[in-house]
Amino acid sequence: MFKDFHKDFNEIKRKIKANENFAFTRFSDGELFIMQNKTVVLADNHYITGKITGPNRYTKEEHKEFYPEKHSFYREKLVDSFMHNQDNYFKGICTSTDGHVGKENFDWMIDLHGGDHDNLTFANLLINDNYSRFVEELVPLFKDRKVLYVVNENANVSKLPFAVEKSFIIGSNCMINDYGMVEEVKDYINQNNVHNAIVLCSAASLSNYIIHEGFKDNQNNTFLDIGSCLNPLLDLEGWKYTRGYLTAYWMNSRSPFGNQVDVWS
Repeated sequence: MFKDFHKDFNEIKRKIKANENFAFTRFSDGELFIMQNKTVVLADNHYITGKITGPNRYTKEEHKEFYPEKHSFYREKLVDSFMHNQDNYFKGICTSTDGHVGKENFDWMIDLHGGDHDNLTFANLLINDNYSRFVEELVPLFKDRKVLYVVNENANVSKLPFAVEKSFIIGSNCMINDYGMVEEVKDYINQNNVHNAIVLCSAASLSNYIIHEGFKDNQNNTFLDIGSCLNPLLDLEGWKYTRGYLTAYWMNSRSPFGNQVDVWS
C-alpha cells in the first residue's frame, strides 16, 4: 500500500479546515522500543534504548524512563492504543527514513498491526519537510477552534499565537507519573460538554493513551498528537539539542531533517 508524505498532510489539513473530527496519534521511536519491551531512558546527558546507550542532552521536559520489568502495565496500554481500530483514528508509525529505526522496525510495526491499513500513516507527518506547513498552514487554523492542550509544566502557553481554553499540566516521565491525566481529560470533556474542540497533546507516550481513550469515548472532538512541534514557542529549550527539524526552521541550521521527505517503507 503506497502512502505519500505530503498528501497525507493535506488530508489532515483538509479535515481541520472542514471541521471533520478525527484522531492522529504518533508511534515514534520511543513508542516502538517500548512496544518491543526494551528499556528506554532519556536523561540529562545520555540515552538508553535496549542494550544501546550513548551521549545526548535532554532537558527536564524530555526525561523518560521505561523499564520492562517495572512498567509492563504501561506497555500493555500502549499496545492497546496501537492495535485499536476505529473510523477516523489515524496512527503514525516509524518508517525506514528514520535512520536509527530502519526498515526492519517498519516491517515489525506493520506485522504487529496485522498488516498495512488506510488508518496508518507517518509518525513524522507534521515534521521534517512538512514542518513549515504545520507552522504556516495548520497552526493558524487553531485560532478558529476551541483548543485544549496537554503540555509540560515548564511550557509558557501564553506565547502561542492562538488561545488555549484549558491546559492539562504534566511533568517529567509523564507516561508513568501522570497516567491519571487520561481520565482527567475525558472527564473535563464530558462534564463541560466540549465539542468540536482540538485537543493538542505534547506528552510523549501519554499522548497515545489520552488520544486512544479520549477519541474512543467521544468522537465529537479532534485529538492531535503534535509532539514537540510547538516547543520553540513555549519557552522550552530542549529542542535546540535534539530536534533537527526545529533547528532547521527556527535557527536556520543545516540539519537534513528540515528537508526530509519520509517514505512509506
